[in-house]
Amino acid sequence: MLIKRPTDIPSSEITDKETYLNRRHFMQSALGLAMLPLFNEAQAGYGNTPLKHEKAERFRIDEELTPYKDISSYNNFYEFGTDKYSPAKQAQQLTTDPWSITIAGHVEKPGTYSLEDIMKPHALEERIYRLRCVERWSMVIPWIGFSLADMIKRFQPTSSAKYVKFTTLERKSEMPGLRRRVLDWPYVEGLRIDEAMNPLALMAVGLYGEALPKQNGAPIRLVVPWKYGFKSIKSVVKIEFVDRQPVSSWEQAAPREYGFYSNVNPQVDHPRWSQKRERRIGEFLKRKTLMFNGYEEQVAYLYKGMDLRKNY
Repeated sequence: MLIKRPTDIPSSEITDKETYLNRRHFMQSALGLAMLPLFNEAQAGYGNTPLKHEKAERFRIDEELTPYKDISSYNNFYEFGTDKYSPAKQAQQLTTDPWSITIAGHVEKPGTYSLEDIMKPHALEERIYRLRCVERWSMVIPWIGFSLADMIKRFQPTSSAKYVKFTTLERKSEMPGLRRRVLDWPYVEGLRIDEAMNPLALMAVGLYGEALPKQNGAPIRLVVPWKYGFKSIKSVVKIEFVDRQPVSSWEQAAPREYGFYSNVNPQVDHPRWSQKRERRIGEFLKRKTLMFNGYEEQVAYLYKGMDLRKNY
């Protein structure tokens, strides 16, 4: 059962990550040895590699962080299973080192770059972003990463580049979910290039000060906080600069339910449920969904004059 914390608890008294993870002893004594294996499984797969980073104050929000355990054990990553708990277990077999990303399309500097080459010019920073999933649940996550816009500038897209297309790893030997034709693999997502250049767009390599857990998209993923979570593609291996709008995986699978833009919009319901309210993981009561997930001031200009019901 999820219990909402009293609203009068100051943020300084919220349980921090280390204290939360050190509750193994309590779990063992309170629930007995029979429950310990389940607790250990839920704790599996954390990054554990500290990342040097700076705190980016302009990208921080004054909201309670979702506990590391919940972020790392309740995931959408269909390559490792369609339920929320399979990825934390199944993703541990994924090989993330070495890792490379292919840069292709309308750019001056195409090629295949190692993850180290991709990250080298960029200082890592912590950004606290809301994550809103289309299934009506949400989190607040302290991501570690670098600006997508800065990375794009480095590869010098040409004037023909109107969109950025992202592709996830497809490795059947390590991704059991690929055996099921839930989607047309590999997973593909896309942004308009002006969306990709927005300062909020982030290439994340960690969270809570450590390297990304594999179930959260290790070793590198996109984070676009004003869009529904499936737009923030995980385990990226290819970035293409294209002149035509790419067809994203969910848009292809169910175009009536998932559009290319997928901006968080409480006024546009999913065909099977309302998007007006959401449940923050760790809370019992639902809260109102914010337009653009609360980032309206930073991104509304991107969609000026557009019909956001039609361009959902």
